[in-house]
Amino acid sequence: MATLLASAVASIGGAERPGQVEMARAVEKAIESGEHVAAQAGTGTGKSLAYLVPAIRYAVEKQTTVVVSTATIALQRQLVDRDLPRLAEALGPLLGTELKFAILKGRRNYLCLHRVQTGVPEEDEGPSLFDPQQLSSLGRQVKRLNEWADETSTGDRDELVPGVSEQAWRQVAVTAKECLGAQRCPHGTECFAELARAEAGEAHIVVTNHALLAIDALEEFQVLPEHDVVVVDEAHELVDRVTSVATGDLSAAAVEIAARRCGRLIEEATADRLKEAAEGLGLLLEDMPAGRMDVLSPALGNTLVVVRDAAHACITALGPEKKESDPGDMAARKAARSSLEELHETAVRTLEAFQPEIAQRFDVVWLEKPFVQEGRPKRPPALHVAPIGVGGLLRTTLFEQRTAILTSATLTLGGSFEPLARQWGLPPLNESTSKDARTAAEGLAQTAAEKAEESEVVWSGLDVGSPFDHPKAGILYVARHLPQPGRDGLADAYLTEITELIEAAGGRTLGLFSSMRAARQAADELKDHLSHPLLCQGDDSTSLLVKQFAEDERTCLFGTLSLWQGVDVPGPSLQLVIMDRIPFPRPDDPVSSARSRAVAARGGNGFMAVAATHAALLLAQGAGRLLRSMDDRGVVAVLDPRLATARYGGFLKNSLPPFWATTDPGIVRGALRRLDTAATPSP
Repeated sequence: MATLLASAVASIGGAERPGQVEMARAVEKAIESGEHVAAQAGTGTGKSLAYLVPAIRYAVEKQTTVVVSTATIALQRQLVDRDLPRLAEALGPLLGTELKFAILKGRRNYLCLHRVQTGVPEEDEGPSLFDPQQLSSLGRQVKRLNEWADETSTGDRDELVPGVSEQAWRQVAVTAKECLGAQRCPHGTECFAELARAEAGEAHIVVTNHALLAIDALEEFQVLPEHDVVVVDEAHELVDRVTSVATGDLSAAAVEIAARRCGRLIEEATADRLKEAAEGLGLLLEDMPAGRMDVLSPALGNTLVVVRDAAHACITALGPEKKESDPGDMAARKAARSSLEELHETAVRTLEAFQPEIAQRFDVVWLEKPFVQEGRPKRPPALHVAPIGVGGLLRTTLFEQRTAILTSATLTLGGSFEPLARQWGLPPLNESTSKDARTAAEGLAQTAAEKAEESEVVWSGLDVGSPFDHPKAGILYVARHLPQPGRDGLADAYLTEITELIEAAGGRTLGLFSSMRAARQAADELKDHLSHPLLCQGDDSTSLLVKQFAEDERTCLFGTLSLWQGVDVPGPSLQLVIMDRIPFPRPDDPVSSARSRAVAARGGNGFMAVAATHAALLLAQGAGRLLRSMDDRGVVAVLDPRLATARYGGFLKNSLPPFWATTDPGIVRGALRRLDTAATPSP
């Protein structure tokens, strides 16, 4: 193991770090013992090699597959385009075999040759396509996709640069349930999705994403190759990604599409029942208030029953699947059945969500209303039904089925693995934790029976630290003198503070705001008052903005949550990270508020287990943008005084890297000026 790791590190021109060696040994032990491990490894540790090397060794020796799951495309690309090719070259001779690796995504991410040839079914074309401007833009994108279909060797959407809209992509892709299957499809032998699956089936290492990992667990059909070891990188994102995949959606538009899809295949009267149900649902949702629903109104209950029964009648009318000779007929039936079954399942699930007492519910239901853009709704009202917790699902489909290695730079919150581990469905550790960390983990257990099951799952937590000397490289500044943040945007005192910090730093600032509204307000009000260029998320694509920010050292970049994990800018271009407020979830967020209530019903502290944990994770991720290389220096400035004054502030600060901390504005401005002077080239 030591020889393999040393060779791997040498292959990328790096140097072994103690934390990397410690983590590699822990991963090797977990694979051998079958006990799960959660490994926190700070930026610069080299954690990808620390799990890839033991995973490769195991896969090659056992001639099996290890799945590596990530949350972001950027990390997938790093693994497939950089790390694994180098490891294949370096470790192949030592292992005596050629390392095979592959990337695998959901079928919707691959271009469907049959759909390209036959075109999108007419019944999927909604009213928006009658907008001449939109139709023209869509036509140009689809034409480009058809040309790309003749050139691409993978059909992978992520390889199409620049990309296309979701509406355009839908014209050339199908879901797994809409797919004809390789045996029936005339393009089965050249299908991009099937070729990717075949390649993955032969690989030692398969790189995928958390969404596909969740689909593999949730669906009856197998998506990923057989495997008994899975590495979950960026594991702090696991709960949100699984929740997203497990969320059902229901709208009048979806019912209408299902009705149109089956309209030509069954008796008109039966399809008309579903069309009428769509109209009734649309009218009702327009009149209902947005937000979480705790009580099922008689009107909505009756409407959902009508949708459920009409969809079931259409499924019955379609009859069993037939092996029609015409692939076009098969595709039409498959698409219709897929829409109807999803519709029926979501209606049933939504109705059943309200049956238990509130404290015993497994799902939360809410209505999302459209927002108006340029005078017209961007999307119709939609009902959503999501799991309140996914711990039970992860325990039964992941931790009880295979060995899991969970890793990230941010896994300990309040100094403990417990808050995240309990959300994953792992049992408590007998570790010494702070009172706040214990509070943040309590109440996340399910029923007594599930608690008994938890004892069979064994895991350990390992924090291998960071190669950075945080107290010497960075300062955590909390603007204790500022007023508490309000609901009416950024106060003048906040804008003044931001201006003075940026001027002291000479630009070089990443502003991370808790909402797009706040980011845009700050950008609009400061752009003409700063001595340095200022970019804001939305001005251009995020990748281009980050590139410009990195290349011009004095440029500032403001953005919101989606930027927090997407920025990796080492060097003097980034010496100040500003966070405007503690990023608690919105009080009216339906899933967070339902989870908080469920924790409280089990005797836990809903605020600490949900809101504070959410905030701690995002604060840690935001602070992690500052130090990206060994030579980096700088300041993380949190403008929200509650980090210094509130009772939960200690829990949040214990979730951050151990920077040297101060609340003195003068000290921080002086430090930023010195950093700016040191980073400025001599004339």
